[in-house]
Amino acid sequence: MSQIPSVDLRDFLSGDPQRKARFVSQLGGAFEAIGFVALRGHFLSDSLVASLYAQVKQFFDLPLEVKEQYQIAGIGGQRGYTSFGKEHAKGRKAGDLKEFWHFGQYVENDPALAREYPENVMVSELPDFNEVGRETYKMLEKTALYVLRALALRLELPETYFDGYIRNGNSILRPIHYPPILEEPKDAVRAAAHGDINLITLLMGAHGRGLQVQNHEGDWIDAIAAPDQLMINVGDMLSRLTNNRLKSTIHRVVNPPRELWGSSRYSVPFFMHPISSMPLNCLEHCVDEKHPRLYDDITAGEFLHERLIELGLVKK
Repeated sequence: MSQIPSVDLRDFLSGDPQRKARFVSQLGGAFEAIGFVALRGHFLSDSLVASLYAQVKQFFDLPLEVKEQYQIAGIGGQRGYTSFGKEHAKGRKAGDLKEFWHFGQYVENDPALAREYPENVMVSELPDFNEVGRETYKMLEKTALYVLRALALRLELPETYFDGYIRNGNSILRPIHYPPILEEPKDAVRAAAHGDINLITLLMGAHGRGLQVQNHEGDWIDAIAAPDQLMINVGDMLSRLTNNRLKSTIHRVVNPPRELWGSSRYSVPFFMHPISSMPLNCLEHCVDEKHPRLYDDITAGEFLHERLIELGLVKK
């Protein structure tokens, strides 16, 4: 596969059984073939996206000493600010050339989960930053709900199979700033080749090229979303659950050509996580003689903790 397939969520929401079935087939086929899809018809408005990028740029333009006030120790970077070079890809030691922020879940009617998650961090210098982040989080979460409903049908599960697992899930909205490159990187790229931890990732069209996806022949493909599209990919949790029927595709953000080193790049992925108690045990009907079980049983919370250690965000 040499390009990312495109689908329209409005087909799934149309009420037309044929359009809905076509969407399920196209989405599922893309995720089985390459693990990425470009999606139109989501719930983000152009004005909300513009407001978000404006707020994100203002935050990362703040002085480093101000941003570092929002770096919270002891929570593995799960909320607030993470400074430049702190995170690295699994299996690498060189830190990625980025800084980022984390908005987390806004728990409703579940005191136990509210105690489990760190609180969101409020930025006093920017009165609209947190509200715009919250609204974006909710719209991406709503979009992800319907994508997962379509995938449930593809997997011959009840349409609402994922609903209870993702309600109040441990999802993360991550505005990322890739600063200008000031000198030749020794062994670092903006984001080294990796698979995502979560169920699915939703990515707005980034401000600047660089995202590449590795297809199953080993070739790197540019993944560029149109302004009205989200790029959506399968994460490792969903790959485990489906015994690799749905592919968690390796991707990276490469450094730009030297003439563009002086430019910043901004990107805002939404990592859809379930609640920590969700079992990621391989679905029985995804296991047979041709497809033996590839993974041990584990919960989403246990798997997340393992991966945060591998990324250098949590100490053993």
